[in-house]
Amino acid sequence: MQTAADPAAALPLTLDLEDFKGDFSFDALFGGLVDELLPEYRGEDDAAPAPPPPPPVLGAAPPVFPAVDELLGLFKHSCKELVDLRRQIDKRLQNLKKEVAVQDVKHRKTLGELEKGVDGLFDSFARLDSRISSVGQTAAKIGDHLQSAESQRETASQTIDLIKYLMEFNSTPGDLMELSPLFSDDSRVAEAASIAQKLRSFAEEDVGRHGVTSAVGSANASRGLEVAVANLQEYCNELENRLLARFDSASQRRELSTMAECAKILSQFNRGTSAMQHYVATRPMFIDVEIMNTDIQVVLGDEGLQADCNSIADGLSTLYKEIADTVRKEAATITAVFPSPNEVMAILVQRVLEQRVTTILDRILIKPSLACLPPLEGEGGLLHYLRILAVAYDRTKELAKDLQSIGCGDLDIEGLTESIYVSHKDEYTEFEQASLRQLFQSKMAELRAEAKQQSESTGSIGRAKGASLTTSPQQQISVTVVTEFVRWNEEAIARCTLLFSQPTTVAANMRSIFACLLDQVSQYLTEGLDRARESLNEAQALRDRYVIGTSVSRRVAAAAASAQEVAASAGESSFRSFMIAVQRCTSSVAILQQYFSNTISRLLLPVDGAHPSACEDMGSAVSVVEAAAHKGLLQCIDTVMSEVERLLFSEQKATDYRTPDDGAAPDHRPTNACIRIVAYLSRVLEVAFSALEGLNKQSFLTELGNRMHKGLLNHWQKFTFSPSGGLRLKRDITEYGDFVRSFNAPSIDEKFELLGIVANVFIVAPESLASLFEGTPSIRKDALRFIQLRDDYKTAKIASMLNNIMSE
Repeated sequence: MQTAADPAAALPLTLDLEDFKGDFSFDALFGGLVDELLPEYRGEDDAAPAPPPPPPVLGAAPPVFPAVDELLGLFKHSCKELVDLRRQIDKRLQNLKKEVAVQDVKHRKTLGELEKGVDGLFDSFARLDSRISSVGQTAAKIGDHLQSAESQRETASQTIDLIKYLMEFNSTPGDLMELSPLFSDDSRVAEAASIAQKLRSFAEEDVGRHGVTSAVGSANASRGLEVAVANLQEYCNELENRLLARFDSASQRRELSTMAECAKILSQFNRGTSAMQHYVATRPMFIDVEIMNTDIQVVLGDEGLQADCNSIADGLSTLYKEIADTVRKEAATITAVFPSPNEVMAILVQRVLEQRVTTILDRILIKPSLACLPPLEGEGGLLHYLRILAVAYDRTKELAKDLQSIGCGDLDIEGLTESIYVSHKDEYTEFEQASLRQLFQSKMAELRAEAKQQSESTGSIGRAKGASLTTSPQQQISVTVVTEFVRWNEEAIARCTLLFSQPTTVAANMRSIFACLLDQVSQYLTEGLDRARESLNEAQALRDRYVIGTSVSRRVAAAAASAQEVAASAGESSFRSFMIAVQRCTSSVAILQQYFSNTISRLLLPVDGAHPSACEDMGSAVSVVEAAAHKGLLQCIDTVMSEVERLLFSEQKATDYRTPDDGAAPDHRPTNACIRIVAYLSRVLEVAFSALEGLNKQSFLTELGNRMHKGLLNHWQKFTFSPSGGLRLKRDITEYGDFVRSFNAPSIDEKFELLGIVANVFIVAPESLASLFEGTPSIRKDALRFIQLRDDYKTAKIASMLNNIMSE
């Protein structure tokens, strides 16, 4: 409670509720409270000059903030007013809460009454909707009954009229002159046709129904309608003939409207099938013999059945274009005339394929007999038939696509086209294989004839001099011939993929066709290699024939040596011929493999198991050729070694490895036999280096190197060696080693290097032999054999020395 002494008691009420409404600012409120007490803090415009501070009391410190007491009283007074205001606000809030509770009770009561009213409205709407639905259903039933009654009335009226017309047909058997004018009025033909069809359907149905009941013993009550059926059928036939006659007359005059009217009426007879078939059958292309003859003339020309494939292809293209143009013109007429043009187009296109196209195909596709093949010369063999088949099939497929683009209704034109060729396609594989065999046999006969002519042209003198041992170019394997085989097969594969579309069928036929190529290439290459081997055999036989012993006269020895030279020349020629044959075999197999990779594999891969089987077939065929080549290569090695042995026998002298008796200086050049052999090998193997490749070349040269190594070892066992002879032997070994280094066979190089070391046994002093063995133990076996060939083997007592070395 404030007292009179309290400075704040004299202050007026400074706070009001309005101060706290709207945008309340504490700074503004605070400023309003202290403005009166702190005027110096006002703005520059509003503030009055501050009063001077009071003089300081003597002896006392001046106050820091003089207005603090007044402000403190003001703040306490303001705080009291704020408390009073809060109480007022709380009281007003309590009153408002009570009023809100009263209003909420009233509102809830009103909402409850409204919900009851809304539920009543929904019930009323539901009853109204149900009533409306019931009334609607009743109205619909009434409408249905009315519509049914009207329909029944109309049906009854029509039935009465039909019964009247039916009685007319039933009462005048065999006489149609007494019928109503409806059936004779040309202007009411459509109506008459409709009624006649209804009468016939009704009468036939009734007769059929009662006919079935009569079968079980019932009385046939409709016997009289049989007369009506007969009369109706007669009338319908007459009416149909009249309409067809009118249709044909309008067709000749190109009156499309009249034709369309007749077609519409005729559509009531068997759905217009007779009219459609009649229209198609009367087209000139099916009845004009001149058109059919022209077709044959266009395709075959003046040459007839002897025309080539290209001419027939051009003729078919021309004919099929004319047929497509004709069908396109007919399609325009059919669309304008018939109610169902698609059905008419189906009949027309089917007739075109089955009659016009089939007629010309029967003339050009005359299936040959497999028992008696037509000759290639003149008639072209089976290939002529197959080429025409492929061309005809291709052109017919193009025609079918053109006809389908023009329109053919629901006709399966693709299936119909295939059915035309079904008899040819069923036996296609047999004909293709027979054709390939015929071509192969003809080619082989041609090659044999050329070889025979070439052989005869050489003359008896040439044959006597050994010309028969040299294989002529015509007898050699030709890559061109193999390429021709591949070209035949490629053409056959192209026909196969043209005639068949199913991958499995294509794969099966392709394997059979490709098998023919494998047989042809395998047989041709094998026979070529065998012919080349025959020349090797003849050369070997000639060499064996002139092998003589040592105890013969000089004249006989000279004649034999001359004959051996001829045999050696024949052997070298046969060696070259076989290597050329191998080279051409390699090229031919490469062509075959490339064809398989580029063409056959691509078509076989989509079918499971087809590609591996074909790879196996090709591997088998190639292995046969490789076996024949392997035999020949072994014979080539025998031929080379035979000549090497002959040169060693004839050129190697016993004095080559001995010290000269006349005291002359030793000759350190290679022996004459070595020079001749290296020259021979360099000359004869030149073709082998170019003919063989890869592992074949490495295997051949390795085998030849081993045979040379063994042959030279055996040859040198026949001689004795002096130290100077050992040096010359070492020179020969070096010469041989330098040559075989061109073989690129490390194992052979090593053997000849060891031979050079072994030759040291002839050069070193007897007491140094032990150190030779110690340095190279791998030469022990060969060295022991060669040591015995030293000319001082016995005099130097090397045998006992060797025993001591071996015992150690």
